Amino acid sequence: MGQLEDMSVFVRIVDAGGIGKAADQLGIAKSGVSRRLVALEARLGVSLINRTTRSSSLTSVGREYYERAVKLIDDVLELDGLAADEGKSLEGLMRLAVPLSFGLTHLSPAIDIFSSKNPGLAINIDFSDHQVDLVEQGIDLAIRISDLKDSSLQARRICPIRLQLCASPSYLEKHGTPRKPEDLKDHQVLSYNLVPGSTIRLRNRQGEEQLVHTSARMSANNGDFLHDMALAGHGIVLLPTFIVWKSLAAQDLIHVLKPYTPPALNAWAVYPQTRYLSQRTRRFIDFLAERFGDDPYWDQ
Repeated sequence: MGQLEDMSVFVRIVDAGGIGKAADQLGIAKSGVSRRLVALEARLGVSLINRTTRSSSLTSVGREYYERAVKLIDDVLELDGLAADEGKSLEGLMRLAVPLSFGLTHLSPAIDIFSSKNPGLAINIDFSDHQVDLVEQGIDLAIRISDLKDSSLQARRICPIRLQLCASPSYLEKHGTPRKPEDLKDHQVLSYNLVPGSTIRLRNRQGEEQLVHTSARMSANNGDFLHDMALAGHGIVLLPTFIVWKSLAAQDLIHVLKPYTPPALNAWAVYPQTRYLSQRTRRFIDFLAERFGDDPYWDQ
């Protein structure tokens, strides 16, 4: 390895929070990462990281070296990106973090197409509805469905995520159909428990918002499970249309409270703002934005 590669390993150690985690992300032995750090410190004649058996921390020189190394590495990557042929097949490793249901149902076909067009590209994917620390985990890009309040991240909107209240015909036949939001208090509600509380926000056609506090009969951290429970007649559920679209089209689920609309969310492509966006990541974001757009196929 040359000095730039040693510098990149050092930056990865700092970002990951330790030599062991950096080794896992880089796919090399822990001893190899340690040797690169020792070689870099020997070349510089200074200690960059204070290491004990239980912890490590940057020295004052290490902190300054880290900040300048990040900028230098990003500058090199940017120059490489400018010189690269836009039509050339992409290479290298791209690490992604994506939501479970959206990832398996809609991103999987997209990744299949993108990967086929770029056979030299390696992709590592973390499927989880829990948010991960992108820098610490060495993630290049995450897809998040949210209001996106984390100011430490850069983001690009991929597509709107619309929500609908729905229930099976058998449930509505047995328990009746709600006519106004407050009727939900008397119904069995299936709740997504990664969202705090069981409050449902709805807007009427005049844009006025109403909050309905419900008691969930069943809750889960996975939308596909809640979809299955709604199909089985266990209650009314609020889910993204990208999960329920086929069931609604087949009338296996019925849209309830049509005059009232839950506030929409968005799918975002997010990445650390302190890092240059690599060409492979940028082109993947462009691909997703074009594929899904403002009117994704599941809403048409």
